[in-house]
Amino acid sequence: MEKIVLPDIKNFHKIDVYIVNGGYSAAKKAFAQSPDDIIDQVKKSGLRGRGGAAFSAGLKWSFMPKTSAKPKYLCINGDESEPGSFKDRQIFEFNPHQLIEGILITAYAIGAKIAYVYIRGEYHKWIKLFNIALEDAYSQGYVGEKMKQKFGTEFYCDIFIHKGAGAYICGEESALMNSLEGKRGYPRIKPPFPAQNGLWGCPTTINNVETITNVPPIINKGWEWFSAIGEQKHPGTLLYGISGHVNKPGVYELPTGTLLTDLIYKYGGGVPGDKKVLCVIPGGSSMPPIRGDQIEGVKMDAESLKTVGSAIGTAGVMVMDEDTDLVKVLARIAKFYYHESCGQCTPCREGTGWMLKILNRIIAGNGSISDIDLLISVANNIEGNTICALGEAAAWPVKYMVTRFRDYFEKRVSKEVVLPVANKVHSMRGTAIPLADIKT
Repeated sequence: MEKIVLPDIKNFHKIDVYIVNGGYSAAKKAFAQSPDDIIDQVKKSGLRGRGGAAFSAGLKWSFMPKTSAKPKYLCINGDESEPGSFKDRQIFEFNPHQLIEGILITAYAIGAKIAYVYIRGEYHKWIKLFNIALEDAYSQGYVGEKMKQKFGTEFYCDIFIHKGAGAYICGEESALMNSLEGKRGYPRIKPPFPAQNGLWGCPTTINNVETITNVPPIINKGWEWFSAIGEQKHPGTLLYGISGHVNKPGVYELPTGTLLTDLIYKYGGGVPGDKKVLCVIPGGSSMPPIRGDQIEGVKMDAESLKTVGSAIGTAGVMVMDEDTDLVKVLARIAKFYYHESCGQCTPCREGTGWMLKILNRIIAGNGSISDIDLLISVANNIEGNTICALGEAAAWPVKYMVTRFRDYFEKRVSKEVVLPVANKVHSMRGTAIPLADIKT
């Protein structure tokens, strides 16, 4: 299968190699068309956001006003902080110029002359690598005012890199904009939406890194080509990040609709020791988990996962074997969201802490059946009652882990679960660490 986002071309991150392989030809082709034509092609392609919500990219672009007395801005969300997600950094490292070209085409389509790439603060290596690529693009006239001469067009766009300060909440689009403006990363109340009132009160469009990197191939090869790949309602490829209890963790670019079992056993190399799968979180830590005995036939795309009560999220597949202590996994996830809550909304600020305390009580051996129901109750009171989706991100893992593994939790509070000896596996963040706090 042809790879769209991470093609198997040696040194593709270098600008000369990228150009030899057709790089920046899509931008030239796009600039010869009208912005409306570009938006229409992206709409017809079926390209959906790769940052979590899976919203139509072309439709989002169309929300930008055609004319505006204020400048328009484009923001690229590279604040990859979702536990279990480590795909965007692959693009920064191995295919930065296709991202840059996608930014130029997107900016042209929406009428923005300035684009900001917001990158997670801990991504020191990838910030440096992307900055090198951006400097090369500037020096050869593919970015900035030199574009006029290079492409023979009146349009030009400047691209700036903004380094985050390590806050998970800044992955939420309106908190990202506040951070860019130099303010505290608090999410904004919507409406108004970014297309009407974004950066500095100006029309703004925000897309994920992987989403934008898909744009140049769509323009070059046509929307029909792209829409025929993978699932009809969610076409293209996805960068699946597989981690946890698999023999070959990593990022795999595959068509949407790839079977979850294929990801685990065919590409991920199966489970160490041929153990059974107890639980899978299919799209990063905030997505509802799936029981291991229910993964057969599950397709990995936005619409298919809805039918099994989960979501594609960032396509970060986290696999847990039969010896995993789910209570400790859940406590670890809950601690993350408690720590990363910005504190603006009371249900999230207080509820995340309550859930963590209850889970720690169960881990200490002092839990009861009523604690299981209390966890669900607290999660339900967070869900839908916060300004941004971090409320759901914190509530869903608890709510669905407890309801779908209630038998496990009831046995745990009844002291019936016997736990195995600790070992080392690949963490949810994709780096090898001891998971003694999860497996005991």
